[in-house]
Amino acid sequence: MEKRQKIYEGKAKILYTTDDPGLLIQYFKDDATAFNAQKKGTIAEKGIMNNRIATKIFEYLGREGVKTHFVKLLSDREMLVKRVEIVPVEVIVRNRAAGSLCRMLALPEGLELDGPTLEFCYKKDELGDPLINEYHIRALKIATDEEVGKITKMAFGINEALKKFFLKLNIELIDFKLEFGRHQGHIILADEISPDTCRLWEVGTGKKLDKDRFRRDMGNIEEAYQEVLRRVTR
Repeated sequence: MEKRQKIYEGKAKILYTTDDPGLLIQYFKDDATAFNAQKKGTIAEKGIMNNRIATKIFEYLGREGVKTHFVKLLSDREMLVKRVEIVPVEVIVRNRAAGSLCRMLALPEGLELDGPTLEFCYKKDELGDPLINEYHIRALKIATDEEVGKITKMAFGINEALKKFFLKLNIELIDFKLEFGRHQGHIILADEISPDTCRLWEVGTGKKLDKDRFRRDMGNIEEAYQEVLRRVTR
């Protein structure tokens, strides 16, 4: 598959066109950002690790019946994906209180929520990706009610599948971010699922195996990502 023109560069990935207009190459970078890019840095070989982790998770979700943009792994840092029109809404699913939820509602970190909790954020860096609801989405005309319903159902289903996936690896899925896109008239899962987009705590010890180690200057960042990769691929 021939890589052609760069059409998008985000905080963690670059998208390139290919000789097939329906397919893109997604390239994973080592750049790390936090707090809406107010904090920036590099995590050695993060792109390689996230590419391999995301590949394993997309393959698993595909077997579970989840439609995704993933096609195949191409190289250490590249995967082939379907070209989608991204819905500009970040979807966050939470199983325990952590991060911004603790700050917003003064909840103790690690509090088990009474069932999975879903949040929508408007994908606008210049606005700080604000929290929105279904009425805002309708007012902004960024997704139809039917699409929001489909995204919601898929997000909760993905949560159940991922909780089982990680629990087998002795990891608890605390929360995670999803992005969806339109492909041939259907909503499918896009972006990535990795320690960049999930909070992952080791069962029993509570050790953080995700980007919170970078956010909080906890150290051993690369080792945490390597540990997730080791468990996912063993």
